[in-house]
Amino acid sequence: MPRRGRPVLDVVAPMAGTAGPLADVEDPVFAGRVLGPGVALAPLEPEEPERVVVVAPCAGRVVSAYPHAVVVQADDERSVLVHVGTRTAPLVDDGFALAVRDGEWVAAGHPVLAWTPGRVRAARGSTLTPVVALQARPEDVAVVVADGDMVGEGQLLLRWS
Repeated sequence: MPRRGRPVLDVVAPMAGTAGPLADVEDPVFAGRVLGPGVALAPLEPEEPERVVVVAPCAGRVVSAYPHAVVVQADDERSVLVHVGTRTAPLVDDGFALAVRDGEWVAAGHPVLAWTPGRVRAARGSTLTPVVALQARPEDVAVVVADGDMVGEGQLLLRWS
């Protein structure tokens, strides 16, 4: 049931992949849901050297844009983080391309960045990508995919009331 006075926020998959729990992410901040509840996506990877395009998980304003991570603020109380892999920040000059800037408004599905998973793996990074409802109460976020489900880009992942 939505919290009083605000609509449910649908959060969609920023790329195709296999859904899993945040507990599978090697970073303890994501695995421990310190930033909030969400889903981990193992990207569906094209043949190398193709890039994977990552799209906005919801409509809103980009409040943080890095080559490896984007936060979209949907409204005054809700923001969604897509963090492409882990241990990827040192790799931003190799295989990542940002497509948005801080302050830009995006629709769900709008391209926000592109990356090459093979380069991340070659540098011993993880391609497992957290999609997090930032600072959300766990009881307000329903995960609508099961662990191991194959999801397509733009497919519903979370419903945030």
